[in-house]
Amino acid sequence: MKNIFISLSMLVTPILVMAQNPIVQTAYTADPAPMVYGDRLYLYTSHDEDASTWFTMNDWKLYSTEDMVNWTEHPTPLSYKTFEWARGDAWAMQCVERGGKFYAYVPVTMKKGGGAIGVAVADSPYGPFYDPLGKPLVSSGKGDIDPTVMIDDDGQAYLYWGNPFCYYVKLNEDMISYSGDVVKVDMTEEAFGKREGNVPERPTLYEEGPWLYKHKDWYYLLWAGGPISEHLGYSMSKSPLGPWKYGGTLMPTEGRSFTNHPGIVDYKGGTYLFYHNGALPGGSGFTRSVCVEKVVFNADGSIQPMKMTEGIREGLTALNPYRKNEAETMAFSEGMKSAQNGEVGVFVNAMRDGAYIKVKGVDFRSQGASDIIARVGTTHNGGVTLEVRADGLQGKLLATLQVPMTGWDDRWALVTSKVEAISGVHDLYFICKGDKPGRVMYFDYWMFHPKQ
Repeated sequence: MKNIFISLSMLVTPILVMAQNPIVQTAYTADPAPMVYGDRLYLYTSHDEDASTWFTMNDWKLYSTEDMVNWTEHPTPLSYKTFEWARGDAWAMQCVERGGKFYAYVPVTMKKGGGAIGVAVADSPYGPFYDPLGKPLVSSGKGDIDPTVMIDDDGQAYLYWGNPFCYYVKLNEDMISYSGDVVKVDMTEEAFGKREGNVPERPTLYEEGPWLYKHKDWYYLLWAGGPISEHLGYSMSKSPLGPWKYGGTLMPTEGRSFTNHPGIVDYKGGTYLFYHNGALPGGSGFTRSVCVEKVVFNADGSIQPMKMTEGIREGLTALNPYRKNEAETMAFSEGMKSAQNGEVGVFVNAMRDGAYIKVKGVDFRSQGASDIIARVGTTHNGGVTLEVRADGLQGKLLATLQVPMTGWDDRWALVTSKVEAISGVHDLYFICKGDKPGRVMYFDYWMFHPKQ
């Protein structure tokens, strides 16, 4: 029997029903690292274990979107165990693509002690990733965490990292080696702002979490700033190597987490800032949640300061209900917990009566749907249903699916139901009904059939 560890603190309370942030509610996530490849935006995150009271993080998670409101969770792409020379601490990473291969730069703690930056390679953004070196890519000897990588227009790639210092190297074209020495960035007030007090190793606001990014003809180095609790700041330059000029506070300290971590990316004509806070129930500096905001630039290239909000409210495209849609594709949820196994990959568990998934912007077009099919299961004998409603938890009831007892989440059933008349674009709510102890049901995918 497979063990699924459930934390009741993950059950989101009703006050968040209308929110889009945090964008992941089925697990604690932190340190967002966005990457655009093809028509999708991929988001790698670190993963705070439930009920952590320290940075207990063993693997990285992967999500993706086409519309910036519905996010799909994918199987775990890699963990610290990907590196035989590591013994733990899967902290902030970044993945980039070059020549059809994907390079994940990660900080881990070495078995011999101390930190280092490793690199793993895959033929797909989903992995599997492998360690091509069998050893660290780089280690300065102090504060080797939070790597960020950018490939410039001329093909030169740069790797920055570090806490309390900020370092960089020039990566070679193979992306798994570098040329020259490790360079320590000058921590000047002009570059990173002035920190109050006498802190010899931290004379500026720079704390950790650098993110290197280029927009038009400006280079940006975003970073988490101190003192604790952290805010987000940024610096600008006309060169990826500086000199840097302090740009100010990007996001002030807020959000029930004493850390933050920026990740910024251009996607489908917009620019988006990803960060983390402690907004989920049970949230803290050790149980964090990834969020996103739209970025606005000023005419001089500076970035307009922003605060933590409800997030992106309107999707870039509509979702097609007439194809297979994974249950783990959602805009928001309450009472749901994600898991994965070898039979179906990632799926979601409804942990109480009334647990639900919201899918935003589903386009039934003019012809509407005739019926719905879903793959579900439960360990309970009778009394579990899955309601499908439009535009709200109390919205129009489209279908009620009976969930049969299948035994465990390695055994599933396909169930169908006729659908009430619906056309056009609507938000969908999949609501679990069943006053049962523990996990009420598990849910893999759904699909509507159009009227002929």
